[in-house]
Amino acid sequence: MKTHQRWKESINEKIYFVNVLHDKFESRVGFANNDIKQVDFHCTAPGAKTVQLVGDFNHRHPILMEQREGECWFIQVWLFQGRYRYRFLVDGRPKLDPCATAAARDEHGEPVSVVDVN
Repeated sequence: MKTHQRWKESINEKIYFVNVLHDKFESRVGFANNDIKQVDFHCTAPGAKTVQLVGDFNHRHPILMEQREGECWFIQVWLFQGRYRYRFLVDGRPKLDPCATAAARDEHGEPVSVVDVN
C-alpha cells in the first residue's frame, strides 16, 4: 500500500531552487563572479504545446521553458563553468539545439547537444 504521493515541483519552485543555489554559492568565501554564469537556452518549436530543458546540470529532470513570440521558447539557467550535455523535449519528444556548441552522445548512446560555459 502506498502511503505517500509523488511530489512534482512546479517551474517556479525549480527557478527558486536555482536562484537559492546561486545565492548560496555567491556568498561562499573565495567566490569569483565568473565561476557561475547565466546561460540562455532558446528553442524554436512551431505548434508545440510544451517545451522542456533536460541536461546534466539538472539531473535530467525536465524544466518547463517559457513560450515567447509564438514559436520561440526560452529559459535562463545558472551554471558553473564547464561542459554540459542537454536536449529539449518538445511535447515529450527529444530535439537537439541547432545553436549548440557541439553535439555528443549520452550514456545511453542518444544524441545530445553540448554547451560550454566559460
